[in-house]
Amino acid sequence: MSKLTVQLKGSLLCIALSISVSGCATDRSLSPPPDGEKVTFTIKAPAELKPYAMRVMYRSAKCQRVSHDASGRPEMLDGHSSFETVFQRGQPENMYKATLFVNGGGPCEWRLSNVMFGVTYRDPSRFGENVLVGGGGGVIVVFDHNNPQLRVGGAVRVEGSQLRIVKDYYLWVNERYTGGYVKRASLSGYGSGYLTYEARQARNVYFEPMFHPEFVVTSVAPKKHAVGDFIKFFYPDGTVESDPEGRPNFKKMQEIRLRAEAKK
Repeated sequence: MSKLTVQLKGSLLCIALSISVSGCATDRSLSPPPDGEKVTFTIKAPAELKPYAMRVMYRSAKCQRVSHDASGRPEMLDGHSSFETVFQRGQPENMYKATLFVNGGGPCEWRLSNVMFGVTYRDPSRFGENVLVGGGGGVIVVFDHNNPQLRVGGAVRVEGSQLRIVKDYYLWVNERYTGGYVKRASLSGYGSGYLTYEARQARNVYFEPMFHPEFVVTSVAPKKHAVGDFIKFFYPDGTVESDPEGRPNFKKMQEIRLRAEAKK
């Protein structure tokens, strides 16, 4: 085998690795231009809630990766780079901000693809010792034509540079026995826990969870798996319901609150 052939094979191997893994000679780091376009995220959260870390994904059509379809055939997909960043508390104290570059730069020419962020209940210990923080207050924003890192339900398409999200949330204290006892303090809102938006031109994203702490729904899961035995939900108006979907009835919670507020 000639030296040229060996060098050529080595170069092809390097190219293949740079596509499928992390690259031989390709620098896959992000290097956004300092004066580049940015997206600003703002959360206005009440004292009972706090933001959790934002999960960020950039994609690159230049530094692709190899995947395989259901038949095992290789296919090229955009490469991706993920990391977490935290919201910074500002003034007033209930405002939190984070900023991301649209153009991630670098040799791979990264572009902002999607983000996941949200809020959780701040102090679950008020409901007992070893009570865990649950989910429920999440937002997904997609900035390109790719699927987000987490696909939950359908997406709302939003045009323009402004994305404003103002939604109602209730406290949901849930107990589970199968697989070990767990008690969580979660947030109950519209949908399955994540609100998803396709907002490719959005440059200002504002999220305000309207939390109603005086209206609490609790639930208890069956201690054993049994056909037809579902989670029981105890609503603040005294009603008890079983639900095969395993989530509180958000519409019912809205009606209970609105009736109570109308009586004041």
